[in-house]
Amino acid sequence: MIRDVEIENIIQEYATPVFEAAGLNPKSIKTYLVNDHRLNAFVAGGQNLFLNTGLLMQADTPGQVIGVIAHETGHIAGGHLARTHEALSRTAAAQILSMILGGAAVLAGSPDAGAAILGGGQSMIQRSFLAYNRGHEASADQAAMTYLDRTKQSTKGLRDFMGKLESNELLITANRDPYLLTHPLTRERIDALDAHVAQSPYSDVKDDPKLVALHARMQAKLLAFLSPGQALRTYKKNDTSVPARYARAIAYFRTARVDDFVRVIDGLIAEYPDDPYFHEVKGQGLYENGDAKAAMPSYAKAVKLMPNSDLLRLELARIELATEDPAVLDDAIENLKFAVHYERFSPAIYQLLGNAYYKKADEARARLYHAEAAFLRGEMEKAIYNGEVAARSFREGSAEWIHAKDIINAAEVQKQKRKDQ
Repeated sequence: MIRDVEIENIIQEYATPVFEAAGLNPKSIKTYLVNDHRLNAFVAGGQNLFLNTGLLMQADTPGQVIGVIAHETGHIAGGHLARTHEALSRTAAAQILSMILGGAAVLAGSPDAGAAILGGGQSMIQRSFLAYNRGHEASADQAAMTYLDRTKQSTKGLRDFMGKLESNELLITANRDPYLLTHPLTRERIDALDAHVAQSPYSDVKDDPKLVALHARMQAKLLAFLSPGQALRTYKKNDTSVPARYARAIAYFRTARVDDFVRVIDGLIAEYPDDPYFHEVKGQGLYENGDAKAAMPSYAKAVKLMPNSDLLRLELARIELATEDPAVLDDAIENLKFAVHYERFSPAIYQLLGNAYYKKADEARARLYHAEAAFLRGEMEKAIYNGEVAARSFREGSAEWIHAKDIINAAEVQKQKRKDQ
């Protein structure tokens, strides 16, 4: 899995009008980026949408991505997941989310987070996603056409995306794109999309230029992070566009060409001083090349420009802790508490909070947060041990004592369930 605040915000901008057109609350749908070069998208565990990086990088236009999102939204709004996969319990869904958030690689983040990609986790998710059938596929297509019309967007993007896949349908299963395995194409589906394009009053509506620019920037960023050498070959030095310079800057720091990186990213910041993502990337590049103290002001600037980003504040806290400067411990804790409010299933944040309190010599709170982290990682013995140490340190009946007891009780229940199985 990949976390990146810029790309997540771009996808949110694509998706929000579609979600609203479907009568869904955009804040209730969580989007995840799967680090996989193949074309795929799916829904799982309720209102959770998964998009492969391969889909984002191979989509020629934002309209193609929006079309896929509209189709997946049709599955969510149609209740297809609940109908065909009732065996996926709420507990299983919570475990999936916990695994995702706990093991997500932060694309715009620190190396230790980047090393935490879960190889087995993705297959677990894909085994538990919606068991599609032809009726649901046609229904989701129809819903997608309706949503796109409601938002006055063209269905050509969705039709063009299906065209990318149509020829692959004849390939043997082992070599197919996963999207074809989970969303089987039929001639009837293609014909229905063609018919809608022919009659919709919005078929000739072009993609919003703002979204086109965001799409180009997202693809440049993904390529630079995931394949820096290829990015440098693709975005030549004579290309002075923002996406090209952005890609080169990221590729430079990923290949330890620090001087080139600083020169290019500083040039972008000079032109766009209020762009939080350029400041974030500068901070990341400096940190990943060994200079946490130099990185901290860039992350702080990014947070100042986007104070409500839980992921940016998490990364700033990570850098603050890495500096070993006691003067920034309280700020790091404040940032982590802000982040954990939005990322309740992330053991990594609770672990960092515990580490921060250890640095403040507050063992009781350190144990409490480490107990939470252990529980979310499935380490029930460790959760109980840390919870008991924490409980003994707090006044009986206090909020912290109750929190510790809750963790202990929940861990005991999970231990018993494992024994029963």
